Amino acid sequence: MRNAEAIYRTPPAAAGGLAVTGSGRQQARRAVTERKLPSFAVVLVERGQGWLETAASGRLSLTGPALFWLFPNRVHSYGPDEGGWDERWALFEGSFTRDFVRLRIISERHPVVALHHLDEVVRLFGKLHADLLDDTNLGQASSALMLHRIVISAARQVSGAADRRQERRDMADIVETLRRRAMKPLDLAAFAAEHGMSPATLRRRFTLETGLPPKAFQLRARMDHAKQLLATTDEKIETVAAMIGLDDPFYFSRVFHEREGCSPREFRERYPRV
Repeated sequence: MRNAEAIYRTPPAAAGGLAVTGSGRQQARRAVTERKLPSFAVVLVERGQGWLETAASGRLSLTGPALFWLFPNRVHSYGPDEGGWDERWALFEGSFTRDFVRLRIISERHPVVALHHLDEVVRLFGKLHADLLDDTNLGQASSALMLHRIVISAARQVSGAADRRQERRDMADIVETLRRRAMKPLDLAAFAAEHGMSPATLRRRFTLETGLPPKAFQLRARMDHAKQLLATTDEKIETVAAMIGLDDPFYFSRVFHEREGCSPREFRERYPRV
């Protein structure tokens, strides 16, 4: 990337929906402090680390790839750490910005967007910059389109991250539910339907979350509880088997030996009850 490159344009009077008024890129080494802009801005940090501070968001740490939004007539400061960062930026204005804010597609309180698909956003910034260089009505219209696509791409990446966080929370709840029910028989189809998915989807997502498919996870939970009972009670082996949901003590002893390398009785002798 070149040390610095910048273009500024005055939009035509007829431009009302969305207009790009500037674009640039640089290897930033210094911080911007206590600055106000007359328009909106988006800053893309391709690589590097630093910080952003505004009255609405407070001071935020930032690690590329990420972008952040700056709002007009708001004091802001930002900058890279000692290593600097590779930065692209664009200035924009127009009535569409009110919709972006109203729909919470861009947020003053949450201005930083971690990017999972950097190549797409870099391509859009590059096309926006080239369109602004063109300096024709068509070029200005196309640069506005690229800016609109940057806004949507960032919003989709935020939404995708939120969906993934929710999915992980949902799976954590499912795992905990199966852990609580581990001593009871497991009907995988019914359990999956209870959580609104097919058995194949549940098995795949459960395995990704825990490293084990549901029935293997259930068996491990049963064996762990059996070890606890063997070490802390005087219950008979067949009683322990029944307490963990296995009616056949011989099957229980065989599975226990396969997993632990010893019989339930030998395990109890290794860990005498205090």
